[in-house]
Amino acid sequence: MKTITSHHNPALKELRALQRRRARERSGRFAAEGEDLVAAAEAARWPALARYSSAGSGLDGVEVEPQALARVSTLGSGTRVIGVYEQRWAAPVGPLCVYLHGIRDPGNVGTILRCAHAFGASAVALGPGCADPYGPKAVRASMGAVFAVPLARASAAELPGERIALVPGDGEPLRGPAAGEATVLVGAEREGLPDEVVAECRRVAHIPVVGDSLNAAVAAAVALYELTRMAAP
Repeated sequence: MKTITSHHNPALKELRALQRRRARERSGRFAAEGEDLVAAAEAARWPALARYSSAGSGLDGVEVEPQALARVSTLGSGTRVIGVYEQRWAAPVGPLCVYLHGIRDPGNVGTILRCAHAFGASAVALGPGCADPYGPKAVRASMGAVFAVPLARASAAELPGERIALVPGDGEPLRGPAAGEATVLVGAEREGLPDEVVAECRRVAHIPVVGDSLNAAVAAAVALYELTRMAAP
């Protein structure tokens, strides 16, 4: 196959379109940039629908002149490889699920995915108002966890196990689940969880802090640590 030399190439135009959420939703696809993310996909046995690599890099994929590949990259420094993948959505499952509501920052969504993977969460479920976990910034922030942690779209009523709402300054200090499956629910830093979502939860808890609040990703990380620490034998 000939090396692609222009960013006007139809394949690269389609690749660039995946930077937009509407195009990702319409196609059911997303892009991952960089050797680490592509390797994470391979480790998860998540096959690429297409791969584009910088000419002369020695990497697998359709060769693209570096300048043309840089024009379709979301990274300021460009990239040597971009993979295109099919999105995967599943049902929210236990034993430990994380639910996000109204978290609009894609960096936070990706970081929470990374934390969920680190602490062995079985799924991350997204409610209304969340950034797209398959967007470029979220995929990068996940550091490959987007390929390892099942993603779900769900309402609070569909979440598995005991539902634990994180509400700053309210309820009891966070402790591990009493028994069985659990879902920890995390809202946006300013708005928090809506009253109707909290009403769906069996338990309301907070993370004791000296300051006013925690970033959503930090709160999720602390909660996951506490829940898995308390659950450990």
